[in-house]
Amino acid sequence: MYVKSFFAATVEEALAEGGREMGPDALLVQSRRAPRESRHLGECEVVLALAAAPRSTSGEQAAPAPSMLERELAALRCQVDAMRRSLTHAAVAAPRWLAPSSATARIFTLLVEAEVSLPLAEQIAEAVAAGVGPGADLPRALAAARAEIEKRFEVDATLGREAAAGRVVAVTGPPGAGKTTTLAKLAVTYGLAARRPVALISADHCRIAAADQLRAYAAILGVSFELAETPRALAQALEFHRGKELILIDTPGLAGDDLDQGADLAAFLHSRQDIDTHLVLSASMKSADITRAVERFEIFGPAKLLFTRLDETAMLGPVVNEAARTRKPVSFLTAGQQVPEHLEPATKSRIIDGLLSCGAAAERAAA
Repeated sequence: MYVKSFFAATVEEALAEGGREMGPDALLVQSRRAPRESRHLGECEVVLALAAAPRSTSGEQAAPAPSMLERELAALRCQVDAMRRSLTHAAVAAPRWLAPSSATARIFTLLVEAEVSLPLAEQIAEAVAAGVGPGADLPRALAAARAEIEKRFEVDATLGREAAAGRVVAVTGPPGAGKTTTLAKLAVTYGLAARRPVALISADHCRIAAADQLRAYAAILGVSFELAETPRALAQALEFHRGKELILIDTPGLAGDDLDQGADLAAFLHSRQDIDTHLVLSASMKSADITRAVERFEIFGPAKLLFTRLDETAMLGPVVNEAARTRKPVSFLTAGQQVPEHLEPATKSRIIDGLLSCGAAAERAAA
């Protein structure tokens, strides 16, 4: 494989220069702000690749000895070769939409910059190219991308199981995800504002004074509060408050090594078909960390994903990655600590808007 970097004042200029030299078969490997040591060559760097080096004309002079930059590119070439071998198809068979002048390649770059996983970004780009063709302009490709992303995940901003008589909701998740504050937001928005009787139950027996925050929220809101330190106590509390229209259950924030402490509670929640369990995750976590958390907390039987801390990240790729991977719908989003203002029902348009805008912002920052 032949790999070469092109430097210019803008990404577009670097792509144009690369296209003139390497031709229409060149594949876009990376576009970014040039490293500091190479910035004298241009503010932006575009790395293009060909299956084989372009043939030189008979009138060309012999190439000079490789410079430090060329040696660095040779090392990069080895890395790209290793990446190519790990893919399911060879680079020579890569789709034509990866040509740097393609609008679909721009879509692919936006998705990757937004931290959408490479396989998912490639699937979306391939579907867009198949639908609109590699020669489509960017607005048309963006519209097709939105429609394609929309198919990849679901949203469900409802509380409670459909078959259950009342609305019983539990939140679970790793420590620091924002479960207790989110519960208070739900209590205000879907309880008090709707004039529904509400009960807050803390099942967090793992931390000293863990229930104090939820008890304080209950006092401020003027709603019932119960502390249930065992699954049996939780069952009794649910029975006692069965007349309430909305019952919200807080659970302990358990790290990976602490999950055994919550095994009995997890089994209880998993077994109750009347409890709607939402897994609360920070959107600012890395995608791999979110996946590990989802796998660990599967023992609680969560039916939905609830993402917090959207105000702490510009990248919504991890949200889409996990929703698409698990096929669990996203229920709610939070973007701050204020109760209840910083809570919103998840919608596909909200997530897709954030996804594409943060990808565009990352692309502009690299330009």
